[in-house]
Amino acid sequence: MLSFPSCACCRVSTSRAFQFKFRTSPSPSLFLSAKSYKFRSAIASAASGSAGDSGSDGERKLNFSGVRLEETVDSRIGSGKLRLDNWISSRINGISRARVQSSIKSGLVHVNGRIVDKVSFNVKAGDQIKCTIAELQKLRAVPENIPLDIVYEDEHVLVINKPAHMVVHPAPGNTSGTLVNGILHHCNLPNVEFSKEEALSDTEDSDDEFISYGSLASSCEGLHSRLSMASIRPGIVHRLDKGTSGLLVVAKDEHSHMKLSEQFKQRTIKRVYVSLTAGVPTPVAGHVEVPVGRDLNNRIRMTAVAGPVNSRKARHAASRYKVIEILAGGSCSLVEWKLETGRTHQIRAHAKYLGVPLLGDEVYGGTKSMVLSLLRPRTPVSLHSKIVKMVSRLDRPCLHALTLGFQHPHTGEQVHFSCEPPVDFDEILSQLRIIGSERVSFSKRSNL
Repeated sequence: MLSFPSCACCRVSTSRAFQFKFRTSPSPSLFLSAKSYKFRSAIASAASGSAGDSGSDGERKLNFSGVRLEETVDSRIGSGKLRLDNWISSRINGISRARVQSSIKSGLVHVNGRIVDKVSFNVKAGDQIKCTIAELQKLRAVPENIPLDIVYEDEHVLVINKPAHMVVHPAPGNTSGTLVNGILHHCNLPNVEFSKEEALSDTEDSDDEFISYGSLASSCEGLHSRLSMASIRPGIVHRLDKGTSGLLVVAKDEHSHMKLSEQFKQRTIKRVYVSLTAGVPTPVAGHVEVPVGRDLNNRIRMTAVAGPVNSRKARHAASRYKVIEILAGGSCSLVEWKLETGRTHQIRAHAKYLGVPLLGDEVYGGTKSMVLSLLRPRTPVSLHSKIVKMVSRLDRPCLHALTLGFQHPHTGEQVHFSCEPPVDFDEILSQLRIIGSERVSFSKRSNL
């Protein structure tokens, strides 16, 4: 076991500390009591209250539907290979490559008078390209009876322990089995219709973990008056990556969404994560303030970019970290993270920047082969088969949203929730401790 004391099923934080000694929790008097609120309710009431104004046409995003391109490929491209989807994306400012690919696959692109439906088709100088951007197709977020691990619920908010491998909101190619689908069923809301162009995934164009869009109530009103991210993310105020487990707060009415959104903007939300990293960061505690932006060579990856915030469209990102435990002779470590900003993949990008990618994070360098190369020299031969088996089971970044604290949007009370990491994280930590474990004493830490 991971050595987290049980907090019973409600998991509202108490003054008891976790075994690896996070700083003292606030006074229990600040926390919600079971007498006043429901915990793990099996049935929730539908969100009450009417939605606000759905907005004006001025808020409508440019959707590129029907945009036509007729152009000859310039001779300056040289003799190198250039994909059709990349070329068209470069000629229509602001369009996503996914949107271009959809148009190509729909047979709306001609090269030298012939339909080409292969997105990787290589164009060459002198090719005549004709392209029409496809109309937006509607998708539906359908309520699904998905079990939700509800840590806390009242008529205004939900706090959910998201399992690893669950996507928070629908996106093209991934329209079911998401947290949003489960929320719509849990709160007995109608189906939600949305546009593929609006359904940005974590690997597309959304740069913030914080989402400043609509609530459960507003998602069900005015859907035909504008295209809105509210329509696909009902109640979602912030998100966790698909592979990340842990706590996430959901607003159930417009007022709660507004108040929680303000707290994220003002950075007063308290969020603590724990991770298992490949290696030990130096120093063992610190403050990382390095902008994070989209990796120009790999759109599914972010990168920490040292230098001015506006370089390469990077955005300000700041994280505090401290090593809780050095594991397996220094080949791995248990690290606590506190976010000051909430950029997409922020912890993963900052961990890579520090040279200690998260275990299981294939996108950011924490590959199975890399982890084995660190573990083998520090592990007794008798345990080699066990570590190979352990590493082979890594199927997600070892990152968990451990605690979440915020001001309740209606009562004004400061509330704090904690939820221990899931079994897969626990088992890996336990096996690493068998190889070797060294607690980092307070004297070795920076005064964070």
